[in-house]
Amino acid sequence: MEARAEHRYARISPRKVQIVCDLIRGKDIATAEAILKNTPKAASELLIKVLMSAEANAENNFNMDPDKLYVKETYANPGPILKRGMPRAQGRMYRINKRTSHITVVVAEKD
Repeated sequence: MEARAEHRYARISPRKVQIVCDLIRGKDIATAEAILKNTPKAASELLIKVLMSAEANAENNFNMDPDKLYVKETYANPGPILKRGMPRAQGRMYRINKRTSHITVVVAEKD
């Protein structure tokens, strides 16, 4: 049995989130939380909220033991891109892509 939590349309590039996702994949919940609290990345704040939500979902919805939980999967997929422009010389415009992410964390019980 596994439980999941998602944060959709997060205003951070998926490339930046994937770096932090790789740090906690396969770790138990307490270790993953400690790693995220001590990682100086913007994505770690978002990931800790999603991780705590997945833990609460497992405990409340599926009656799993919170001491046996570990991070089974974590990934960040690209969401829609907000396209903005930056004025340049001679009336031109350069495109600025404001990327978004869909962050997913899946937790499961260790046997």
